Amino acid sequence: MIELDGLTKRYGEKVAVDGLTCTVRPGIVTGFLGPNGAGKSTTMRMILGLDHPTAGDVRIDGVRYAELADPLTYVGALLDAKAVHGGRSAYHHLLCLAQSNGIPERRVGEVLETVGLMAVARQKAKGFSYGMGQRLGIAAALLGDPRILMFDEPVNGLDPEGIHWIRNLMKSLAAQGRTVFVSSHLMSEMALTADHLIVIGQGRLLADMSMADFIRQHARSYVRVRSPQRERLLDALHEAGIAASAAPDGALEAEGDEAERIGELAAGQGIVLHELSPRQASLEEAFMRLTAGSVEYHAHQEAVPEPEGWGAGWQGCAR
Repeated sequence: MIELDGLTKRYGEKVAVDGLTCTVRPGIVTGFLGPNGAGKSTTMRMILGLDHPTAGDVRIDGVRYAELADPLTYVGALLDAKAVHGGRSAYHHLLCLAQSNGIPERRVGEVLETVGLMAVARQKAKGFSYGMGQRLGIAAALLGDPRILMFDEPVNGLDPEGIHWIRNLMKSLAAQGRTVFVSSHLMSEMALTADHLIVIGQGRLLADMSMADFIRQHARSYVRVRSPQRERLLDALHEAGIAASAAPDGALEAEGDEAERIGELAAGQGIVLHELSPRQASLEEAFMRLTAGSVEYHAHQEAVPEPEGWGAGWQGCAR
């Protein structure tokens, strides 16, 4: 279990983390979300004692990270896949970590097998692709068979098979009763992986709830309806007090999740339906709605001016 209590970090005038209080519990995958610059990486670094809080406290199973006798057997973390001595082989990188933490050498082979790197175990890490580096970082996190695992953008550089593998790995680790804390910008992947979400913006806690509750509270639910008797259906919905609007393709979108009521209403008035489907907005939409006011960097699309003489030049090419 990871417990954050009023965790705060300032860099001069900049407040990176602002009074963050939450608990990352065992037995589930907890997703850690926030816009760029929200303070996610700083928070993870403070959990691991790599940065010191300006105020507040963070405990791992009741103690600070610095107080752990053999930290890799309590916490395994992937924060930077490039944090490897390029001149060492994958095997010797892990062996060095094992020997300095009192971990049996047999674990090196076990975790290399787990992450699929046994065939390149004796190759130098500097020749690894980014995805292979990610796998090596995950192997290092698993080395001490820890009860708590932290992953920062674990699917970066992985191919679809690798993404599927790490997703199932995190779920299986949580099913074993371990604490799994994962940060990612890939909303579609987080929606398939996480059971619980902690969302921050500008260093402050915005949400701490289950995935289902988060989407329910922050995303739009509606029922998509198509009918050849569209106007009659629209009138019937309005008379029943159901707000509906036209979709770009001519279908109707009725607010809420009353698909059964709409179906019964249409049947009672003899209105033919070609589609009646409840829709739930995605995690990405829910996240964007919640964090809209906490985004530090906004991109603006600008019209690109046509280069001078473009038209004439194009016509010349055409000839």
